[in-house]
Amino acid sequence: MTTTNTGHVEAALPTSLTPARLARLATLVTAGARPQRVATTSPYTGAPLADLPVSTPDDVEDAFARARTAQAGWAATPVADRKRIMLRFHDLVLQRQEEALDLMQAESGKTRRDAFLEVSDIAITTRYYARSARRLLSPKRRKGAIPVLTHTTELHHPKGVVTVISPWNYPLSMAAGDAVPALMAGNAVVQKPDTQTALTALWALALMREAGLPTDVWQMVVGRGSSIGDALMAGGDYMMFTGSTTSGRRIARDAGERLIGASLELGGKNAMIVLADADVEKAAAGAVAACFPSAGQLCVSIERLYVADEIHDAFVTAFVERARAMRLGATYDFSVDMGSLTTPSQLETVSSHVDDAVSKGATVLAGGKARPDLGPLFYEPTILTGVTPQMTLFDHETFGPVVSIYRYGSVDEAVAMANATPYGLNASVWGRNGAEARKVAGRLHAGTVNVNEAFAAAWGSIDAPMGGMGDSGLGRRHGADGLLKYTEAQTVAHQRLQGFTPPRSVGHEQWARSLTRAFKTLRALGVR
Repeated sequence: MTTTNTGHVEAALPTSLTPARLARLATLVTAGARPQRVATTSPYTGAPLADLPVSTPDDVEDAFARARTAQAGWAATPVADRKRIMLRFHDLVLQRQEEALDLMQAESGKTRRDAFLEVSDIAITTRYYARSARRLLSPKRRKGAIPVLTHTTELHHPKGVVTVISPWNYPLSMAAGDAVPALMAGNAVVQKPDTQTALTALWALALMREAGLPTDVWQMVVGRGSSIGDALMAGGDYMMFTGSTTSGRRIARDAGERLIGASLELGGKNAMIVLADADVEKAAAGAVAACFPSAGQLCVSIERLYVADEIHDAFVTAFVERARAMRLGATYDFSVDMGSLTTPSQLETVSSHVDDAVSKGATVLAGGKARPDLGPLFYEPTILTGVTPQMTLFDHETFGPVVSIYRYGSVDEAVAMANATPYGLNASVWGRNGAEARKVAGRLHAGTVNVNEAFAAAWGSIDAPMGGMGDSGLGRRHGADGLLKYTEAQTVAHQRLQGFTPPRSVGHEQWARSLTRAFKTLRALGVR
């Protein structure tokens, strides 16, 4: 059974997005004097939106050259001064958030509610790293080889120039969120945001420069990966990439050839387990929040739901009712529940996955069709049952507002099904008994697991690492790892008085016996 969700059509761009303002943002792209241009369109309407200069490989090389010169001065800037700039950026993002919300909606088609989560994310992330960097980067005493006689210190130096390639689905979170810790660590950044949502990234760049960041320390280039990807890889000292697993594998290979580090957040086929003791209504509401934010175009959103036999039917009824009641629309306010897909290719993928499943026997419980009456790229929140391994969406990432539901008999069965994927990015567990739910969470093969929440609890816990296992990537953002990955660790060990070489008056054999006795004594005393 399918349904038609309520909707609202609003075609006009907000008045804040004047051609002059958008043109000013476009001038921040690092490109030559007479570059080629690329046009983008608004997902809500398909109407023209931006006209951006296209960077060439030479432009990218120039950006890296200027960034490398600027980085030396930026690395020498005291952490306290970097902190002041970041906190000023934090304040500007909050003060001028209406501009960012308008841009994100116009470029991505998401709701204002989802756009505001990106503003919140950048505020939390920037504040955390601004106030944590001094502690994380400060020299740290480490235990020496010989107690008292060995003075050992751990230092952290910036990598140099970091390459950041950010996606279109979360244009503020992924652009500024990865640049902020790299900058706080003393690096320069050359970034390629996705062309479709480059204006939002450029808006963040403009605010960072207004906050006091030297111009060449953070630069942005625009272009296709097939054109400037090699230059981006060749110029950087570290690679931060968010995108598809296929592209991530290629970047990891190229980074390995260059012997530089890489952090990759890639695809996912995230699972949610609803335990037998879960509150059905709360879990159903949580499933809506887990599956349909940004029209499902979120790396950590849920695409697979496993529900205990005891509550399966009640849960499905509640979930379907809530999905059918969702309000779709293209409004620049907080009145709608779900917006548009972002690109025609995403609409094609979502439609083909659902059509393939239905043609092979899956049942549509809600949604299941595009909504051209609302805009060219709208698709209803869709719930399927009867999905089997022969169907594409069974184990392939759809990256849209589509979820398949499965029932299970035992927790062991649910865990096995949830883990039966090469991906391992995010998961969710729902149950009244928090201790038991956390035990289940600990058994799941995912970098982050949320209990009685969809994804925001783990993502918003900025002090903890976030990232994927398996085909969902490598490396971590957030927490200490999210900043220290942009540094080179150095150990400085100062040996005092006597080292491992025996004094002149002591033979090597006698010295070996002496050290052996010393090691045994340290073991007995519990010394590490």
